[in-house]
Amino acid sequence: MQPLAFSNSGRFYKGNLHTHSTGSDGLLAAAEVCRRYKARGYDFLALTDHFVGACDYPITDTRDFRDDKFTTLIGAELHSGAMDNGELWHILAVGLPFDFGPSNTPQFRPIDDQETGAEIAARAVAAGAFVAIAHPEWSGLSEADMRSIFAAHAVEIYNHGCEVECDRASGLHHADFLARNGRKLSFVATDDAHFTHEEQDAFGGWTMVKAAENTPEALLAALKDGASYASTGPDFVDIEMTENEISIRCSAVSAITLQGAGVRTEAEFGQGLESATLSLAKFDGSPWIRVTLIDAQGKKAWSNPIWR
Repeated sequence: MQPLAFSNSGRFYKGNLHTHSTGSDGLLAAAEVCRRYKARGYDFLALTDHFVGACDYPITDTRDFRDDKFTTLIGAELHSGAMDNGELWHILAVGLPFDFGPSNTPQFRPIDDQETGAEIAARAVAAGAFVAIAHPEWSGLSEADMRSIFAAHAVEIYNHGCEVECDRASGLHHADFLARNGRKLSFVATDDAHFTHEEQDAFGGWTMVKAAENTPEALLAALKDGASYASTGPDFVDIEMTENEISIRCSAVSAITLQGAGVRTEAEFGQGLESATLSLAKFDGSPWIRVTLIDAQGKKAWSNPIWR
């Protein structure tokens, strides 16, 4: 069998799903943000300004910046309710309608009489959005917080802005926790760029989406299906799995690693590895596995969990 990212028709498109502009707390106007991502060879971009009253609950309109080689997705970073640590929830929602109703979130702090994070995530999914749990390590999400979000498609497993600013980029521990609890979520890597450090917080994490065409409709459908992988550098070419082994083809890397539930791992190491076939014997008790690529510069790519 092949995961959908490799069995679906079409091709991979490179995009960033988490970005800010002067519509909230970013330093660049929407047109300039789109121009820079297009100039860097991205196929699509979602501007996800902070959906709070202090910013007038923006859903930034980027449709004028689309052309035959570059498209945009309409979205926002939603906020409502307190996490276990007392901080405000951050929920990434891409594919929102422009009439998505505001939450009761006047400022960047939780207040009484708000939707919970789980409730606003569910409302976004019901409105047609692709929803991801944003920067779980940076947010300090607890296990109870993670269990509470049932209406989500993905976990942000790498956030480049959090890497640059405070070394809290990862969501892998939280994603693996959800997988161990039977939750079938995909992975996204993002920038969360504000351009507050020139371009240091941009162009560091992206999501590759396999779709029939580079349109908002096709990209959103593929994201919801999990036809994607997350990367900070390497590329997957193909993954095929039988009952006993998994074969991976990729760009040149130094390590190809399998992870499963608990402490189960398997790996192959070398210089310029472009393929590996690894035994699944260690993973008999694991309902899922995932693949990590690591290149010579330490850049990584992650497959979505493959459920067996």
